[in-house]
Amino acid sequence: MLPAPASGQASQPVSVISAELQARDDPEPGWYLNAQFDFEPSAAIEDAVRRGIPLYFTIDFELSRTRWFWFDKPLVSAVLGYRVSYSPLTRQFRLSRGALAQPFETLAEALATIRKVRDWRVTDRATAGSTDHLLARLRLRLDTSMLPKPFQVDALTNQDWALASEWHPVRILVDAAH
Repeated sequence: MLPAPASGQASQPVSVISAELQARDDPEPGWYLNAQFDFEPSAAIEDAVRRGIPLYFTIDFELSRTRWFWFDKPLVSAVLGYRVSYSPLTRQFRLSRGALAQPFETLAEALATIRKVRDWRVTDRATAGSTDHLLARLRLRLDTSMLPKPFQVDALTNQDWALASEWHPVRILVDAAH
């Protein structure tokens, strides 16, 4: 197992630079999310992926309607998952999202794709109904539950594996025509 960091070292958290949700009709009617994150993986995370351990990054999104008389009403919960792996044979990093995979020469190039989410359709327009009292939020995290068991145990106690943002509010752009 990897050693714990010294007390003076802190993990680099994920920060949300921008996040916008917009109702659009093109290419398909729905609510589309654009977001940008900033993070750098620790040396332990980089070393693990270079040794063949796949990493799973998850972007969680929630849309709810605020209510003054009760808890907020959940409307949408969506997850966007990425898998980053390394192939020593081809010396390439592979970024997978569902059945789609893309090769990259460096880990930095693969992570740059994760840092920018563009035109992610999170729901159709009917789900949200009116735009009054909507509340949207998102976060990005390294999904340590998908790591091999020995790494999961290490991730519980080692801050080098703590790569996650807090829930961040998403700005909702409302078109005057809708």
